[in-house]
Amino acid sequence: MSGGGKMRKTIVSILIILLYCFPFVYYSMYQDYTNGSLLGYLLMIVGTSILAFLAKYFNNLLPFIIGNIASLIVSFYFIYRTGDSWHDGYFKPLTPNQLLFLVSFLNLIPQFLVMMLVKKFKSR
Repeated sequence: MSGGGKMRKTIVSILIILLYCFPFVYYSMYQDYTNGSLLGYLLMIVGTSILAFLAKYFNNLLPFIIGNIASLIVSFYFIYRTGDSWHDGYFKPLTPNQLLFLVSFLNLIPQFLVMMLVKKFKSR
């Protein structure tokens, strides 16, 4: 890979990580709690799947790994900042933190599926 190719890959990787820093799970839970809307979860799946696609397309899994961890940490921070308002049992039987980890884990499934599709697409 040429020097320009490495620079492009690095810039794309940084951009993917920065976009992953959006608190996808927090936003989804917020929409669910405030509006009773599941649209936030759909946006999370679509957004993170696009980012996973880009990471795999540019042959770099590091932004995928770092980005998902960063999104989890940022979401955890915002959930922590909500205080006790979400601990009223809305997300029963789970606590908000438990739901955060469950949704973050489940959100990996569509991302892996998209990455498998990219692999098939690139092998043509």
